[in-house]
Amino acid sequence: MRDLASGIRLFVDGQRWVLRHGRWFGFGLLPALITLVGYAGALVALAFWADDATAWATPFADDWDSPWRGLFRGLLTAVAFGGGLLLAVISFTAVTLLVGQPFYESLAERVDVSEGGAPDGPDLPLWRELLQSARDSLRVLVRVAIWGVLLFAAGFIPVVGQTVVPAIGFCVSGYFLALELTGVAFQRREVPLRERMRMLRGRMALTLGFGVPLILCFLVPLVSVLLMPGAVAGATLLVRSLMPPQGVPEPRPESGAPVEPLDFRKP
Repeated sequence: MRDLASGIRLFVDGQRWVLRHGRWFGFGLLPALITLVGYAGALVALAFWADDATAWATPFADDWDSPWRGLFRGLLTAVAFGGGLLLAVISFTAVTLLVGQPFYESLAERVDVSEGGAPDGPDLPLWRELLQSARDSLRVLVRVAIWGVLLFAAGFIPVVGQTVVPAIGFCVSGYFLALELTGVAFQRREVPLRERMRMLRGRMALTLGFGVPLILCFLVPLVSVLLMPGAVAGATLLVRSLMPPQGVPEPRPESGAPVEPLDFRKP
């Protein structure tokens, strides 16, 4: 329970940090606004062209009697738009972080500096950082899709599917959202994705305490845009709670033997 409360406190502290540093709040809003405008335009285009696309994709229904042709194509149109909307919700954070990589890296660095013990950032060109971030985001989205299929199938189980499965879904979504958001601070410390996942799973209550409230807030339209700067700041504080200053993980001695600190910068 203590870790769960600490995770919630990190969520609040991140929002509080950007509100105390108003310039960084506005700075962090830009990528989310750009992504929001892009997604809104894509969804409007999808809504406008979905009927034509459905009719083009189902020529075999041209000879069907009314109202079956209209009902069938209307259902497919609704499914297509709903799928696009779901994809937008799932990928919004990943795309925003990719678009705003330079913005959020600067924000995470500023949080580290203000808290003390800021690590040196990776000595990589911007295109390499963007490529690495895109690759990690794609790997995370694949895992999200797999979990989504499993939870969707489990939703058909009587009683359990309407009670336990939604709760598990929020926890899974909170974990992956925390994994996405901490990617900026972890990448500055050159921690690979697999190790990030291990560290977050090792403090699951802390991770869920941070991620689940964010997921619940992100369900409200436009709130995700307003909370993104604070979410990145809070994720940086979360990483700092998992790792000591300068990006060296806590050693875990076995049988009393001393353990050298891990260096993630080594191949």
